[in-house]
Amino acid sequence: MALENRLDLRLSQRLVLTPQLQLAIKLLQHTQLELSQAINMELMENPFLEENTEVYENEAPVENENDHAASEEITFNEDSEIDYERMFAFGTEEYFEDRGSDGRDLGYFGFDNNEEMPSYDAFYAKKSDLYEHLLWQLRLSYGNESIKKVAEGVIANLDEDGYLRVPVQEIALLFNVDVAMVEEAIRLVQSFDPPGVAARDLKECLLLQVEYLGLKGTIAENIIKEHLQDIQNKKHQLIAKKYGISLEEVMAAMAVIERLEPRPGRQFSGAEISYITPDVFIERVDGDYRIIINDEGIPRLTINGHYRKLLSNKELLSKEERDFLRDKLRKAIELTKSLDQRNRTIYRVTESILKFQRDFFDFGSQYIKPLNLKDVALDINMHESTISRVTSNKFLSCPHGVFSFRYFFSSSLSGQEGEVSSTIVKDLIKQIISSEDPMKPFSDQAIAELLLKEQKITVARRTVAKYREELRLPPQNRRKKIKV
Repeated sequence: MALENRLDLRLSQRLVLTPQLQLAIKLLQHTQLELSQAINMELMENPFLEENTEVYENEAPVENENDHAASEEITFNEDSEIDYERMFAFGTEEYFEDRGSDGRDLGYFGFDNNEEMPSYDAFYAKKSDLYEHLLWQLRLSYGNESIKKVAEGVIANLDEDGYLRVPVQEIALLFNVDVAMVEEAIRLVQSFDPPGVAARDLKECLLLQVEYLGLKGTIAENIIKEHLQDIQNKKHQLIAKKYGISLEEVMAAMAVIERLEPRPGRQFSGAEISYITPDVFIERVDGDYRIIINDEGIPRLTINGHYRKLLSNKELLSKEERDFLRDKLRKAIELTKSLDQRNRTIYRVTESILKFQRDFFDFGSQYIKPLNLKDVALDINMHESTISRVTSNKFLSCPHGVFSFRYFFSSSLSGQEGEVSSTIVKDLIKQIISSEDPMKPFSDQAIAELLLKEQKITVARRTVAKYREELRLPPQNRRKKIKV
């Protein structure tokens, strides 16, 4: 077969993600915090972007023919001229001369007579963590310095719950001591507050707390030592029979055990409460609803006109500088357009959800309807993946509370009046369990039969078990309480 060179012309279609489209997709799935951080990063890196602190009611987007021509000649029709000589001659002396009168160059401000001084309560005080709390007790304790040094290593290896997960042999190898000294150091740390700290497992943690309460040798201690699994499975009769005691004594011991702390380091946890910031507000106005995109905390961007004029001056810039500025201008324009497109998309998705779930917004969660991403995608003529990005990690505030966008999407089950949302079924399961007799809790099969009998909703037992686990409700045997 002979080899030859030839040219072929082929026509094909391919999906190409342009940089602008990639940016739009990236911004679309950002949360409020992530979006704010991304914009602030661009503000620091792009000289063409600046934050507009003024709000204009009839503000028109910055968009003209010059914005689309990063590679063509850029002209500007602005009356004001830039003093380029002053721009390049500006020095630090002038800067500090302007700022020196009020003390800002020294890092502080003066207070007027009418201005109230800040309260000391307004300053944030760091809460001591478990490591610092135990280390403080170790320094105040008496004992062998070698053991205290090993005890400091034990404290450093505790997890956030206050448990020692590192093997004793590893600590002994680290400090080049024998295991007996490590055990003595562990006992020293276990004598500190909070009770139960430095335990190796749950059983040891509870036993340390029982000893701290002066209940050593009681039924409570014996139950913890030998019947933790029986406690979980509510086998109180078995425990009473083994120790030859009454059920009332077993329940009294159980009451003590239930008040023990399984995570002694919980009170020193550094986890902070995170508050949800809604991305969209839906307000009821004159019998109808108004959609408001939450842009609080999001910088309002404008294009810096001075840099645009500087770009049009060929005499001041080299080719490399002009190419750099053109690229930054293009990115600035793409960012402002992508932000505008993001808000428009979120608005349209919210509008579609409001249309499908109007009964929910009018009457409450018991009227929510089955809905999937495809329904919204077809309604607003967008791809299903776009709807998925919009509804991911975003929240909506309405008169009924704050809800995740995904709350409004649920599967359907057959009911008396047609399809029923799985969200409603979960609420019904929660209501049935909360109102049941604790002495005779319902099984998953019994809950399924109740839904069919009272609500005319057909649901399988395994579906009830699945929804119950999603609601973090224990099974029947763990919900059962014994009458004493």
